[in-house]
Amino acid sequence: MRCLLSAGHEVRVLVRPDSDRRNLENFPVEITEGDLRDHKSLRSAIRDCDNLFHVAADYRLWVPDPETMHEINVNGTRALIIAAAEEGVERIVYTSSVATLGLNQDGSSANEETPSSLTAITGYYKRSKYQAEQL
Repeated sequence: MRCLLSAGHEVRVLVRPDSDRRNLENFPVEITEGDLRDHKSLRSAIRDCDNLFHVAADYRLWVPDPETMHEINVNGTRALIIAAAEEGVERIVYTSSVATLGLNQDGSSANEETPSSLTAITGYYKRSKYQAEQL
């Protein structure tokens, strides 16, 4: 956000109605309320935007109901991509997670080219981020 503002871009942020907004108080951003589970709110949030930076996720390491995490991280990402296409957004930048990287058997550092698969990933968060990345 800071880089975009420094480069002179107008920034609109989507926040849940009950989100703590103190980290946004000193920035000249337009705040719109919505939720990745509320697909109608996504279209209005990105209306008239040229670019979309998707950095949101439910990143809890454990959840009592994994379906909620799937709804946010996977279905919400899908809905956001579709809404962006319908609204004519020119570019989407999706921030995923290191959790989606594969592991090298020799212990060397992994990168985006390191093969991974859903069956090799453990944990609801990691699996949901992998699935969202595949979209």
